[in-house]
Amino acid sequence: MTVPGEGDVTDRPGDDAGAAVDAWSRAHHDELVAVRRHLHAHPELGFAERETTAFLEARLAAAGLQPRRLMGGTGLVCDVVGGEGPVVVLRADIDALPLHDLKDVPYASTRDGLCHACGHDVHTTVLLGVALALAALEEFPGTVRCVFQPAEEQVPGGGLQVVDEGLLAGASRAFALHCDPSLPVGMVGLRTGSITAACDRVEVTLTGPGGHTARPQLTVDLVHALGRVVTEVPGLLSRLVDPRSSVSLVWGAVSSGVAPNAIPQTGTLRGTLRVLDRAVWSEAEDLVRRLVTEVAQLSGAGVDIEYVRGVPPVVNDPRSVALLRSAALETVGGEGLAQSPQSMGGEDFGWFAEVLPIALARLGTHGSGEPLDLHRGTFDVDERAIDVGVRLMARTALHALTADAAAVLGNVPG
Repeated sequence: MTVPGEGDVTDRPGDDAGAAVDAWSRAHHDELVAVRRHLHAHPELGFAERETTAFLEARLAAAGLQPRRLMGGTGLVCDVVGGEGPVVVLRADIDALPLHDLKDVPYASTRDGLCHACGHDVHTTVLLGVALALAALEEFPGTVRCVFQPAEEQVPGGGLQVVDEGLLAGASRAFALHCDPSLPVGMVGLRTGSITAACDRVEVTLTGPGGHTARPQLTVDLVHALGRVVTEVPGLLSRLVDPRSSVSLVWGAVSSGVAPNAIPQTGTLRGTLRVLDRAVWSEAEDLVRRLVTEVAQLSGAGVDIEYVRGVPPVVNDPRSVALLRSAALETVGGEGLAQSPQSMGGEDFGWFAEVLPIALARLGTHGSGEPLDLHRGTFDVDERAIDVGVRLMARTALHALTADAAAVLGNVPG
């Protein structure tokens, strides 16, 4: 199988830095694969990534860089300074999932019930490779700030910690990538606008006096009230917002009662609300609270609502996507580009957009056989994707630094 962009790289005028990164990545491929396998074998959950942080810290320091830990003790930020100029952020997430690793491979998880089933080990390896490759360059215009972020799988996510600590201050834009097992290795998926959805958690508790199922008229039929909330609120919500926002309220758990002839006193619903539009996301909590209360109170039930705002949608900035596209064309060629579909999954990289323009790319990781989907214990990648990721993200940073430096000088629009 031929990977787009494999083989010799033709130097382009003014592309010495990009060509040097290409050469470095290929020369260090085996080393990076070993890093990825080490991370895969030693997964850690969000805000507990202590060994992962120490491992990355040692690798970066050995290259003469000066990584700094985040305030919580896990995660790192490391500036690779090439010279005077703007600051561009590259971000990778370093945490794993509470899943059993079901693969029979030498690098399977050594920790029971923990697994890198979302590709964060690949993301982290790619960013480490970018930092080391750029550190080997003599110079480039500006600073690439590498953020190894903890707890992407948590809510509201470690991305909010990065924002709150001011680690994005002074930067012009930020980029990230995510493994995509639906794309063959050597392909890169791009999309302008919303690429992932906001994701909030909703828990509803209804209460009533209870009673006999023979006499529902004398009490509050709590199960019926729960059923109305389950079926009516999502439909009503879809009629109060623009359908192009793709708002989706789906219940994942319903619990009430134990006896078939007794109307219960309490019942709970738990689910998630997802939406692609950032403006609608800002209104979603008030809408859900109002609709649940109105529907439930028609049955006379008491209502308590716990609404946890999770992560915002990732809305890709057009200019930043254009920079990614230029880098992707140099990395994998036109045949390696794909239009990435929108996903209703959540991604806390969306918090970075509170501060600066962002863009998230999809990195093809499928090799042969059936695609191995994310968030499953069987998930694995074709490790040739690591080389593609390093070259793509390093070139993206170099393109962005050059463009943003020119914009500051007033030569081109920013």
